[in-house]
Amino acid sequence: MNEFDPLDPVDVFTTGAVGRPGSRVFFLQLRTGEAQFTMKCEKQQVAAMVDHLRHVLEDLPPPEDRPLAGALELLPPSSAEFVLGPIGLGYDPRADMVVLQFEEVHEVDEDGDPVGDDHERIRVQVTRGQAAAFCDHAEGVVASGRPNCRWCDQPIDPDGHPCPRMN
Repeated sequence: MNEFDPLDPVDVFTTGAVGRPGSRVFFLQLRTGEAQFTMKCEKQQVAAMVDHLRHVLEDLPPPEDRPLAGALELLPPSSAEFVLGPIGLGYDPRADMVVLQFEEVHEVDEDGDPVGDDHERIRVQVTRGQAAAFCDHAEGVVASGRPNCRWCDQPIDPDGHPCPRMN
């Protein structure tokens, strides 16, 4: 279903958000040559990936190469290929590559059981440098949202903030 060969590394692995802080939509994007694969995701999924990737990378030698920061900009997605569900992250020591598996969110019935087997899955490899650059970039994307109130620690909307501690 997708144009990515699971044995070849992708050229770009990045994330970004579209919209105003407080109503942003987050995306993960993979690019190889002219092929682009975009997944809609949650801010918390991006933050969790950064935490896990940092943990994997701290046990490995520092990467020798990193993509330029400008190469990590999210290209405008025409639409998301799917909504991101489960994420698998690991490291292949033989290839010295970080392995990423992204699965489409499963539709569930009223009992919470998965409906059907027709969900997409994509598995790709990135270099340690790409993974480290993704982490740096993703932390900036996640942090660029709404600032937190210094009194109640809740996000401050651009239109104002009814702080419960200021009543």
